[in-house]
Amino acid sequence: MEQQYKSGFAALVGRPNVGKSTLMNRLIGQKIAITSSKPQTTRNRIQTVYTSEAGQIVFLDTPGIHRAKNKLGSYMVNVAERTLEDVDVVLWLVEPSTFIGAGERHIIQALKRHSTPVILVINKTDTVKKEEVLLFIDTYRKEMEFAEIVPVSALKGDNTEELISCIMKYLPYGPAFYDEDTVTDQPERQIVAELIREKALRCLEDEIPHGIAVSIESMKYKKRIVEIEATVICEKDSHKGIVIGKGGSMLKKIGSRAREDIENMLEKKVNLQLWVKVKKDWRDSDFLLKNFGYRPDEMG
Repeated sequence: MEQQYKSGFAALVGRPNVGKSTLMNRLIGQKIAITSSKPQTTRNRIQTVYTSEAGQIVFLDTPGIHRAKNKLGSYMVNVAERTLEDVDVVLWLVEPSTFIGAGERHIIQALKRHSTPVILVINKTDTVKKEEVLLFIDTYRKEMEFAEIVPVSALKGDNTEELISCIMKYLPYGPAFYDEDTVTDQPERQIVAELIREKALRCLEDEIPHGIAVSIESMKYKKRIVEIEATVICEKDSHKGIVIGKGGSMLKKIGSRAREDIENMLEKKVNLQLWVKVKKDWRDSDFLLKNFGYRPDEMG
């Protein structure tokens, strides 16, 4: 039995906003990583687990690889690049295009430094004509050797079963790392904080979201309800007013949308209380980054 079963680690890498978190959520059939149309949504390395009769894939969803502008940015890039050393197979997600920009070339160089097999995943195929996909495949094939090339639509779920089969080929034989009910290694508090941050990203104006963090002050499990107190952290006094909104309308909107997702995850009623605080330049403070769940020791 054990010799038939496979288990191993697969990293998702790519430029910001190519759909890594959407794909991971789709593959494991559950929302763990937050998604948004804004780049650099994922900040920590998120580990999720796909289990079937054939084997177990532990997915590592990494922050997008980009040019860092502050300590948080450096941390995100380091996390993504270090992950390449720790896995059995790498899934490199790209958008359907015949243009390979500087960001993609940076990733190609990073991938070539490792001997890990790379599966090129061309995402968002639902946005282009089928016959164009061959052109995109041809463009990337000239850049480096890939173990596999799989076009998918993470949004629609197209070709994702084929992708799972391809990943399984490159995993070693061995027992599962996690029991079959496990879907993530993320603590509940962290997922709750991320769900609140997702709603803030979606509700707020473009100039604010990157300067936002969420801190869970308390989570109390009562018989019929979970009481959660959380603080939305922003970098500027001017942002605080925008996060709160006129008469508290924006904060209410963020809270009610987040509560819905949190209730679905916890399968319990939730009473969510939100506050807003200003912590100037928190993205460049080792102490505050650690406080908000990012590990500064991984930044160097």
